[in-house]
Amino acid sequence: MPDDERDGAPGALGDERVSPPASFVEQANVAEPDVREAFDANWPECWTRAADLLDWDSDYDRVLGGDGPPFRWFEGGRLNASANCLDRHLDERKNQVALQWEGRLGESRTYSYLELHREVNEFAAALRDLGVEEGDVVTLYLPVVPELPIAMLACARIGAPHSVVFAGFSADALATRMDAADSEYLVTCDGYYRRGAPIHQKNKADNAAIERDGDVAATVVVDRLGGETPLGDDEYDYDALVTEHRGADVEPVPRKASDQLFLIYTSGTTGEPTGVRHTTGGYLAHAAWTSHAVLDLRPEDTHWCSADIGWITGHTYTVYGPLALGATTMLYEGTPDHPEKDRVWDLIERNAVDVFYTAPTAVRAFMKWGEEHPEAHDLSSLRLLGTVGEPINPRAWKWYHEHIGDGDCPVVDTWWQTETGGMMVSTLPGVDDMKPGSAGRPLPGIGAEVVDADGDPVDPGESGYLVLTRPWPGMPLSMAENEGWFADHGPVRPSLERFDWAYFTEDGATVDDGGYVTLLGRVDDVVNVAGHRFGTMEIESVLADVAGVAEAAVVSGPDDTKGEAVYAYVSAADGVDEAGIRAAVHDAVEDAIGGIAVPDVVVFTPDLPKTRSGKVMRRLLAAVTHDDDLGDTSALRNPEVVGELESALDGLR
Repeated sequence: MPDDERDGAPGALGDERVSPPASFVEQANVAEPDVREAFDANWPECWTRAADLLDWDSDYDRVLGGDGPPFRWFEGGRLNASANCLDRHLDERKNQVALQWEGRLGESRTYSYLELHREVNEFAAALRDLGVEEGDVVTLYLPVVPELPIAMLACARIGAPHSVVFAGFSADALATRMDAADSEYLVTCDGYYRRGAPIHQKNKADNAAIERDGDVAATVVVDRLGGETPLGDDEYDYDALVTEHRGADVEPVPRKASDQLFLIYTSGTTGEPTGVRHTTGGYLAHAAWTSHAVLDLRPEDTHWCSADIGWITGHTYTVYGPLALGATTMLYEGTPDHPEKDRVWDLIERNAVDVFYTAPTAVRAFMKWGEEHPEAHDLSSLRLLGTVGEPINPRAWKWYHEHIGDGDCPVVDTWWQTETGGMMVSTLPGVDDMKPGSAGRPLPGIGAEVVDADGDPVDPGESGYLVLTRPWPGMPLSMAENEGWFADHGPVRPSLERFDWAYFTEDGATVDDGGYVTLLGRVDDVVNVAGHRFGTMEIESVLADVAGVAEAAVVSGPDDTKGEAVYAYVSAADGVDEAGIRAAVHDAVEDAIGGIAVPDVVVFTPDLPKTRSGKVMRRLLAAVTHDDDLGDTSALRNPEVVGELESALDGLR
């Protein structure tokens, strides 16, 4: 990612700042200008502020146990995540909406905190009767339906870690994850709808069981399609189980703060999936604190995080964070453009959503479809906007701020990973000015630096490697326990010898003289042109700011002269002339970076290949570009685009 032959960061952002409205600052959960300094001066005891957002069955003895790995956050403390998300809210808000679900076919379901508490208890009792004991891993293979968070909280209630497998994954992917987790219990459904067409999920679950030689002790099946699904031995209907255990009251199992709450696997789109184990106390405190401080959530809010619960973002900011704070969390099963391109704005208007947290790729799609769609709806309920999953370019940030937030909603551009459990770098909306295109500063209590290959801090504007330099409550068990896991992880890494403890994130970044971090993408997302290395995000950020470009992705491709060439895949906004964009792309990259980085081939496509979580699948673009085998495409949400890409590329060769 860093290139010693170039000065500065190509395409580096300017110093534009946008201040949050005074009216927002006045009501913000966290508004102390010196909050970061206060956390640093009192580290690690500063994290009691996060722990105080939870109820503890047994008080912890130390905020952070261990001078080095293994780290033990909130050592000695005991608590239950389900009780923190449900039981403790019943006295004050039992009739308040906890879950608001909007189905793919226009259905909706609402659960108050009392109703959610009842069904979680009933399903927890059912799981126990099926043989699930404390410590057993229960695999959840469900779309975004209310039964998914119910099952998560039921598992947490009885001390059984859950492992959510994204519903779009294949039978093989499910079997692999169940084997890796040594999981004998499965909760799935008969099927679900994708753009109105039924997808038969139970068939995939059955095939996974066959691959595992039937090594499943019990399978629970949720009825989503409304038909009769034959059940075999050791298979149980979800509704029948809940009815059978109607009125059950399951005492929440107190868990050590360091006990595993859940297991989640990375998507596996580039290799074998990696399991990440998050803890009960540290993770839940981190989820609650960042939801409170960054998303500014409070009990009276309706919050919509658009991520699928199968990903860590859905775990932390659809389920655990909002419910721990007693807010209303919204679940949406469908896609943002079905049945119409104003679906998102219709849902925000009808549900009076206060906080909306989505991916930059979704924002760019909204831009492509046109501002007439949000302008047709009343979005005045919105108080804060957020983005997650990848860097957001300045033009998309400004569009989001102006057309969705009416120029009056702070936008938090958050950086974090499956491994971190929750947000790590972002502006605090009640404290910081925002810098379009930059995530912001490390959050209070978080140690983060951008370093060069020798591990030394880079100068402002220079590209380098993002490294976390202190443990944090949301860190996974693997990282807390094993120094080698975090100190030597990844294909490329800087020297970390000057740090007592460090985690290399595998992300490239720059930092300005105010400490604002701008992410440049994964360090292995590079193109090498005539000996010059460019981060794909450096070029893509320039392309995304070209008028008429809705989205763009860059990979390296074959070139007879240079060895490698820059291939740009561009999705144009509706009604925009492609010929004009081609010239604008050339000029923009030449001006911002230099002639050597100008794309040699520009391929226009109606859409980019994306995973179910909305990330551009660059590995697949590279395979198409090099005419290689496509590999595993189970994570691809729009497989029809592959043929379109191949046809467009063939027309240019």
